[in-house]
Amino acid sequence: MLNYHFIVPFGESDNNANFNRPGGNAMKTGLIERLDTTGVVCAEGYLFEMERRGYLTAGEFVPEVALDNPDALKSLHKDFQHAGSDVMVAFTYNGHREKMRIIGKEDLLEPLNRAALQIANEIAADVPEGSEPNLVAGNISNSNIWDPDDSGSRQTVREMFTEMVGWGVDEGVDYFIGETFYFAEEAFAALEAIQSSGKPAVITIAPMGENILRDQWDIIATCKELEQRGADVVGMNCFRGPGTMMPYLAQIRKSVSGHVAALPIPYRTTDQQPTFFNLDDTCGCTVHSPHGRTFPTALDPLYCNRYEIRKFAEDAWRNNIRYLGVCCGAAPMHIREVAEAMGKNPPAGRYSENMQKHFMYGNDESLPEHITSYGDKA
Repeated sequence: MLNYHFIVPFGESDNNANFNRPGGNAMKTGLIERLDTTGVVCAEGYLFEMERRGYLTAGEFVPEVALDNPDALKSLHKDFQHAGSDVMVAFTYNGHREKMRIIGKEDLLEPLNRAALQIANEIAADVPEGSEPNLVAGNISNSNIWDPDDSGSRQTVREMFTEMVGWGVDEGVDYFIGETFYFAEEAFAALEAIQSSGKPAVITIAPMGENILRDQWDIIATCKELEQRGADVVGMNCFRGPGTMMPYLAQIRKSVSGHVAALPIPYRTTDQQPTFFNLDDTCGCTVHSPHGRTFPTALDPLYCNRYEIRKFAEDAWRNNIRYLGVCCGAAPMHIREVAEAMGKNPPAGRYSENMQKHFMYGNDESLPEHITSYGDKA
């Protein structure tokens, strides 16, 4: 039987509304009820941000930080929480058996997953007294070994998903994210693994530059099929910036009845280069990356500014897309923009810009005119 959840009127709850807070008896509002009322901000992008902070190896992109530097991971969780994320996503992206085997650390697979899950739970509960805990999301993702023509690889991936979902259930997650799938059938397999847990499922796909899933599934048709198979939230994440994700999101929103997720990368992808894998640097770069591409370590000049991310979030929110975030490349400032675009008041909002007080560009009457009048010459 399908476990599909139709949108209910705002304020009404659903069967998945409340889950026990890890480590205590308090209850917290569940994913669907939050989506039906205030919407959900979900910060992703842990992979790139941990690499930028010096705790993860680019290229390998394995989340060893959960074991090697847990305090650094806790710090990023807290920064995203402060910026307005309603969800602490367990940093297990790429923390699957195949990736751990590639770096020769398969024996650390379960310890890494459990550590990441426990850290997410810890920070989710670490909120001011009287505040509702964050949701905790388990995470499974594209395996990079799924082969439509190889039944052995497909079975291996299913087994990887199953064990990761099992650890997430053990550690008390509120729901699961299955993300960044560029094979539709792999997304379907992820959904099946999550459904076996009885937890809500958010499934997001990431089509590459051909604007179709690699097993020839259409983008919109894939999301419709995921919904029909029982996904609670469907949508897109990663690979695409606001400009090349939004057109598809608008079509998805019109084609499905349930909630839609939108988590772009904060880079300026184009119709000619719709993903960040082959983006050209047209900003006058004088020192190119040794591997010959801007992806993944020389994308900086192609960054969206915070106002572009806010505009994306505002447009999505107006279009009734209620599960919003930013993926690879996200910084806390982007998450704050998303939260504020949704009408939320995150703690970091206390420090939102106030250019009226700027010494040279402000218009506060206390500012000296001989300085403010100099701004165009500076």
